[in-house]
Amino acid sequence: MAESDKQLESNESSNDSSIENAPETNPQSQGDFKEGGYGWVVIFSIWLLNAHTWGLNSTFAVFLAYYLRTGTFGTSQLGYAFVGGLSISIALLVSPLATTLVGWKRCGTRLTIFIGIVLQTIAFIGSSFATELWHLLLSQGVAFGFGMGLIFVASASVPPQWFVKRRSFANAIAVSGSGFGGLCYSLATNAMIAHVGLPWAFRILAIICFVVNSVAVMLIRDRNEAIGSIHVAFNWGLFRRPPFLLFQAWMVLSLIAYIILVFSIVDYCQFVGLSASQASLVGALFNLSQGLGRPMIGLSSDSVGRLNIANLCTLFCGLLCMFVWTFGTKSLAACIVFALLSGCVAGVIWATVAPICAEVVGLALIPSALSMTWLVLVLPATFAEVIAVSLRGPGPRGYLHVQLLTASLYLGAFVFGWALRAWKVWELEQVRLSKEQRELAIRDDGVLASALEQEPRIDAPQSTAAQRRFSMLKGLWVIERV
Repeated sequence: MAESDKQLESNESSNDSSIENAPETNPQSQGDFKEGGYGWVVIFSIWLLNAHTWGLNSTFAVFLAYYLRTGTFGTSQLGYAFVGGLSISIALLVSPLATTLVGWKRCGTRLTIFIGIVLQTIAFIGSSFATELWHLLLSQGVAFGFGMGLIFVASASVPPQWFVKRRSFANAIAVSGSGFGGLCYSLATNAMIAHVGLPWAFRILAIICFVVNSVAVMLIRDRNEAIGSIHVAFNWGLFRRPPFLLFQAWMVLSLIAYIILVFSIVDYCQFVGLSASQASLVGALFNLSQGLGRPMIGLSSDSVGRLNIANLCTLFCGLLCMFVWTFGTKSLAACIVFALLSGCVAGVIWATVAPICAEVVGLALIPSALSMTWLVLVLPATFAEVIAVSLRGPGPRGYLHVQLLTASLYLGAFVFGWALRAWKVWELEQVRLSKEQRELAIRDDGVLASALEQEPRIDAPQSTAAQRRFSMLKGLWVIERV
């Protein structure tokens, strides 16, 4: 294991020749590094952060259903939809700032996260005093999203730093916190609104998230200096890489579908005649399924292949939305079955984004690549639920267009993700690698890029363009662990 780590670290500094003026890396000796160890404490702390950022954000489905039902801040359905979209899009929009703050020695990971905690708490308190829709847009939308973005971006690249063989599993456990947080606070938020009212529901959530997140941030420890992480917020050279573009397409389509599903499921349940408490239960079970499903995705990814599992889960969710959600969810039991099945795989992008990013650009470039990815996702996140609300129609089949759109987006994401898998298979075939080197190359594109530069495969120097295209297309059907 130690030998593998040394080889991994030695290749990280050379994994992207397109970066200009990148800071020099100074990897620490890895003799005292063991996979896991304190890393499990880090995973637990990030689990708590995800539970009290994305988990709390998922309760917007409960708030949205309440706003639409009562018209508390007016009757603008699109306005309410923008609140949820803004919270996610702003979280992604601040990624360059968060990446820069983490790389700044006077700030770093912990202080960046704590600033986000303070902003998130202020957002909830501000929401409790809101009387008009624009108050809600600024507090629950912009301010909460800003705080959540600083917390999320600063912590997202930390789990892969502590693991190699179990990287996907560890990362999936960390992100499963959003599912369990969503489960707990979906039920709690509905109960608090009913018993203490909307303002005090916000205030209670503010107190909880500040206390828990403050404890979590004290436990986090990153290894940015040890692995030579490159915190370049705007690395436009990544967009010259075809695999990175395919990765972006998979992320964009998956995110739009995911936001529509997670924010619409509670309102859909009430749309088909379920009570507010029954709809809240379905939403909670959807989040429970996310919490249980993401570690399973991570565990299977480490053994079967990250790209394999990510794409199969994307395909499965698309089929569930196309056939189960569209035609078979009219009763409470049917909605619960759909929530449990879809919740396991709906958020596969969150369970696999960091490990797959390492396979696409290399471990050292994860901060830069994720920063660019979050920027690409800003507009899709802003308008995803707005599109869904605008597609809702009257009558018993009023959600049909929303359901079909969600299914089509997941299926489209699968197409791009499978093309990315084919590209990875083709790249691995270009070099001769030992079993251990191949494992490292699968997990870290920096290792593969270095191998391609040093020892390109020359089995068929006279191969035609058609043969090369066939070699690339072979990855579409070949059974291989990637």
